[in-house]
This record gives sequence, C-alpha cells and structure tokens, in this order.
Amino acid sequence: MADNRVVQGRMVTPKRLAELIEGESVMDAEAIEDADRECPECGGNVLEVGYMPGVTSFVTGYKCQDCDWSEIDDED
Repeated sequence: MADNRVVQGRMVTPKRLAELIEGESVMDAEAIEDADRECPECGGNVLEVGYMPGVTSFVTGYKCQDCDWSEIDDED
C-alpha cells in the first residue's frame, strides 16, 4: 500500500512529510490524508499527517503540496 504523495514536485513518504513539517526526524507517522482546506498562502491543496515527534507526543501536521507553508496542530 503506497501512501506516498507528491509535495512540491517530490514524492514523499508519510514519515518524510512529517519531517518536512517538524524540521527534524520523527519517531513514527500515520498515512497521509487530504486535509479539507486550502493553503492560506497559495490556495493549493493541503495534506495532513499524524505523527509522533517524540516518544510521548502525537501531533497533526499540515503541509501544502505546492509551496513551503506548513502548520502543526499540537493536541497536547
């Protein structure tokens, strides 16, 4: 099952997408999904991925497929 998606012209895995959002390596990531929203910067399609930046935390990250915009929804 390939959950890879194209982001800014590159194919990324869920873990790689999470690392792009977080800015560093992450422990684990769930499947990439389409977020039901548009990028506030360019109007492009936004992807969402749930991931664990560390052992004790879980966050949802959002990343535009077309530009550098990203956001983290920290549920803690």
